[in-house]
Amino acid sequence: MVDAQTIGVLVTAASVTVAAIYYVMNIRISQRNQELMLKSQETSAKTQELALKSQQQAAETRQAQLFMQVFNRYHEEEFWRIYNTVQSRDWKNYEDWDRDRSDPNFAPIRLSLGCYFEGIGVLVSRGLLSTELVADILGGTLVSYWNKQCEYIKGFRVRAEYPQYGEYSEYLYNEIMRIRGSGFSPKIEYGSTSSKVDAKGL
Repeated sequence: MVDAQTIGVLVTAASVTVAAIYYVMNIRISQRNQELMLKSQETSAKTQELALKSQQQAAETRQAQLFMQVFNRYHEEEFWRIYNTVQSRDWKNYEDWDRDRSDPNFAPIRLSLGCYFEGIGVLVSRGLLSTELVADILGGTLVSYWNKQCEYIKGFRVRAEYPQYGEYSEYLYNEIMRIRGSGFSPKIEYGSTSSKVDAKGL
C-alpha cells in the first residue's frame, strides 16, 4: 500500500514533469511564431520591393512615352520650318521684337515655338521628364532659342508687368546650362527672312 508521503512525491514529480513539458512546448510554439513572423516580414519586404520596382518601371515607361511624344514633334519637318523662321528674324531692338509679337502673320508662329519649349520646361520642372535626357536631345536647340530671345522676353516681362512670361523656357535653359556647363553656347547661323511671314508658306 502506497503511503501519503509517496503519493505526495509522485504528484510533485508529475507536476514538475508537466510544467517542464508545458515550458518546452511554449518555447517551441514561440520559436515557430517567430519563424512565421520573420517569414511574413521577409515576404512583406519582398512584396514592397516588388511594388516599388513595379512603380519605378511604370514611371520610367510613362516618362519614355512622354518623351517620345515630345520628340515626335521635335523631329517633324514643320517644327524645323517654324524654328528656323523664328531664329532667322533680324531684331535690332525690343521694338522690332515687339512688332513681330503683335504681327498677325508671325505671332502664331513664334507662340507655337515658345509654347513648345514652355511645355517641356513645365514637364522637366515637375520631374515628369528627365533633365539630362532633354538636355542631350534638345540642348542646343533650346539654348540657341533662349539666347536669341531672352533680352526681349525679359524686357516684355517688365513692360507688360508679366513676370511669368517665358519662365519655364528660362528654367529649362538654366538646367541645360547647369548640366552642359557655362561654356556651352551653340553657334548657329540662320538666313534672314522678311519682316512679314505668311504662315501658309511655312
